[in-house]
Amino acid sequence: MREGKVGIPLNRLDGEAKVRGTFRFLADRLPGDVLHGRLITSPVANGWVHGFQVSEANRVDGLVRIFTPQDDPLLKPFNSAVYMEDQTDLRDERIFTDRPLFVGDIVGAVLARTPQGAAEAALRVRVLCQAMEPVVSIHQALERPFLDSRPGRLEGRISAGEEVHQEECETLSVTASTPKVHHGAMEPHICLSYMDGPTLVVESPCQMPFAVRYVLSQALGLPMSRVRVIKAPMGGTFGGKQEVILETRCALMTLLTGRPVLLTTSREETINSTRSRAATVGQVHMTARRDGRILSRRIHVICDAGAYASGGHRITMAMGKKAFRLYRIPHQEFLGITVFTNTVPSGPCRGYGSPQIHAITEIAMDLMARRLRMDPAELRLRNLVHPFDPDPTGAPNLGNARVRDCLTRGMEAFRWAERRDELENGKGGRFVQGVGLACASHGNGYFGSPFLDVMGISIRLAEDGSALVSGAFQELGNGTMTAMTQIAAQALSLPVERVFVSEADTHLSPFDVGCVASRVTYVCGSAVLEAARSLKDLMAEAFLRLAGLEGDPSRVRFADGRLELDGTSMTYRDLATRALRELKLELASHGTHHPVDNPASFGVHFAQVEVDTLTGLVRVTDYLACHDVGRAINPKLLRGQILGGVQMGIGMALSEELRYDRSGRPLCGSLSRYHMPNCPDMPDVKVLLVEEGEEGGPFGAKSIGEIATVPVAPAICNAVNMALGTSMTELPFTPERIVSAMNGGNVR
Repeated sequence: MREGKVGIPLNRLDGEAKVRGTFRFLADRLPGDVLHGRLITSPVANGWVHGFQVSEANRVDGLVRIFTPQDDPLLKPFNSAVYMEDQTDLRDERIFTDRPLFVGDIVGAVLARTPQGAAEAALRVRVLCQAMEPVVSIHQALERPFLDSRPGRLEGRISAGEEVHQEECETLSVTASTPKVHHGAMEPHICLSYMDGPTLVVESPCQMPFAVRYVLSQALGLPMSRVRVIKAPMGGTFGGKQEVILETRCALMTLLTGRPVLLTTSREETINSTRSRAATVGQVHMTARRDGRILSRRIHVICDAGAYASGGHRITMAMGKKAFRLYRIPHQEFLGITVFTNTVPSGPCRGYGSPQIHAITEIAMDLMARRLRMDPAELRLRNLVHPFDPDPTGAPNLGNARVRDCLTRGMEAFRWAERRDELENGKGGRFVQGVGLACASHGNGYFGSPFLDVMGISIRLAEDGSALVSGAFQELGNGTMTAMTQIAAQALSLPVERVFVSEADTHLSPFDVGCVASRVTYVCGSAVLEAARSLKDLMAEAFLRLAGLEGDPSRVRFADGRLELDGTSMTYRDLATRALRELKLELASHGTHHPVDNPASFGVHFAQVEVDTLTGLVRVTDYLACHDVGRAINPKLLRGQILGGVQMGIGMALSEELRYDRSGRPLCGSLSRYHMPNCPDMPDVKVLLVEEGEEGGPFGAKSIGEIATVPVAPAICNAVNMALGTSMTELPFTPERIVSAMNGGNVR
C-alpha cells in the first residue's frame, strides 16, 4: 500500500481508468428512459423573437416536444454567477429568451427520443426574428451602448498611496489589448436531470453545485429542499462550467415532461453559446526614476462582459486587486469599466482576470525597461514585493511571498543574462530569436473580498479503520480528489487506499462555495487537515478511555493505522468498533472551516522564441516556469497543471481569439477556425518550484491551478518584441499582426 505522505508524486486515483477508457462520464451512465435535448439558439446578435417555424422539425421521427420562451414558468430573470441572495449583480438572464442578445443566445430547446433526432429537430426549427443593429466591440460599446434595461457601463476604482513627484523621471503610456478566448475543455457542456419522487435531481459537471442549486431554486420557484445537485464526472472546465448555463434549461424540460433529460451541446454551441474569457483594452501610465524605481502607475481597463451581466464586473475589479499585489509602487490607481456587447457572455476563465491584467502590465514593464535601457529582469527585481508585505488595498498581507526567489533562481536556471547577450549580438537573417519573461501574482480564495469563503467538512472513521471524507469537492480534471486524499491520509497516518473523499452532492455534502478562486488546495485542503486533526483528538480520547489509560491525549502516537501510548496499542479497526459498542460513540469530526488570510501565489516565466520574419510565424523553442507554491502536495500533478497552463497561455499569446463580423456573427465557431496549440506547438517546458512554505495552507501548500497560465502570454509577447525590436501590444501576436508591425515601422 502507498503511504499517504504529501510531497509524493502519486498517480491520479482516476488516472488508470481514464487512460484505459473505462472511466464513466455522465453520458456513459444514463437512465434507460432518458430523453435527449438540444438547444435552439438565436441566429441574430440583437433582436426580438416573434415566432418559430416548426413544421419541418415536427416531421422528425421521435420528436417529443419543442420548448419556447412561453414555457418559462416564472418569467423571473436570474444571474448565472450569483450564488447567495445578498449578491446584487444584475439579474438579466432568462431560461429561454425572446430577446436574444448574441448569436447563440438560447431561445428554446427540443426534446426527442434519440440524440440524432434531437440534433436534427433543433436544426430544423426556424427562429423568426426582428433583427437590430448589434454592438460587437468595446469601442462600439463606449460610443453607443445598448441599454435594454441595463446600465451602459459599470465602473469601479481602486487606489493606494500618495503620488511622489521627483526630478529626472521617465514616463511611459502604453495601450494594450487581450482577446476573447474559448476555454477549450475536451468535454462540451452537458447536463442530466430527472425526478426522484418530489425532488428534482440535476447531475452536472459543474464547479459550484450549491450555486447551481441556488439558481435552480430561484429560476424555477422550488425550495432548495426539493432541488438536489450532484457533481458529475467532468471532462475539463477551466472556468467554463463555473456558471449556471445548461442546468436551468435541462431541469425545466424535466419538470414539464416528468422525464429524465440529457441536454448536450456540440462544439459549436459550446464556443458560441456558453462563456468566454473577457476581452480587454487597457492603458498603463507609469513614472519611474532613472535607476528603475517605479514611483506611480495608473491602470485604466475596459472589460467586455459580452451580452449579459453574469459576473463580468467582478472580473473587471478582480483585475484591479491583483495588479496591486506584485510590485512595491508608492502610488497606484486602477479604473475598471465594464461594457456590454452583443457577443457571447464573458465569464470565469482560468485566472479570473489575471491573464488579461498581467498581459497588459507586464508588456508595459518591458517597454519601460527599454525606455530606461535596463534589463527587464533587473527592473522587476528592483520593484517586486517582499515576503509579508502589506496588500496596498487593505486586504490581508501577501504572506510568504517568494516571487523574488522565483525571479533570481529562474534567471540562473534559464541563463537569462547570457541568452540576452547572445541573442542581442547575433541578430540577422530570416529567422530571429528573442527571450522574454513575465511575473504574475494570484490569490488563494475569497478571504478579504466581499464574497463568502467557508467550507463544511465531515470525516468519519469507518468500522474497519478506514476514513470517509465528506465535502463538496469537485474533480475538475486537475487531480483535486487525489490531492485531498493525500492530505487526509497524511494527517490520519493512513495509506491513500484507506481514505475515500466524496464529490459534491447538495443533499448529502456540507455546504461549500465551490472549486473556484484558486481556493481548493489552500482553503479546502486546510478544511480537510483541520477536520482530520479534530478526528484524531477524538480518537486519542477514545483510545485512552477504552485502554483504561490516563494522560494527555496529545501524547498518543499515530502510525500505520495504530494508536500507541506507553506500550499499549490499538488498531484503528478495533478503536472504531469498540467505540461504537462500548462508548456508543461514532468517531467523526464535523465542522465548518473558514480561512483567516489570503496569501499570494507567484510565478515567473521565461520564454525563448524563434520568429520567421517572412511569414510572421512564431515558435516557442524553450520555456521555464518558476513558481512559488509553498509546498507541493503532489509534484507530479502540480507539474501537470503548469504544463497545461503554458499550453493555454501560448494560445492566448499567439493564436486564440474569438472574432465576430459586423453583424455579430461568430467567425470562429469551430476548432478548424479557432486555433489552439497542439502537441507539436509545445516547447520543452522546464519547471522550477520554490517551496518555502505558507503558514495557513495544508502542510505549507498554496495554489497553482490558475496562476500557471497567467505569466505565459506576456513572457512570450515580450520575447517576440525583443526578437523583432517591435512594440506590439495587441494580443494575440498572429502572423498578420507581426508582419504588419514589421512593415509599419513599429521598430525601435
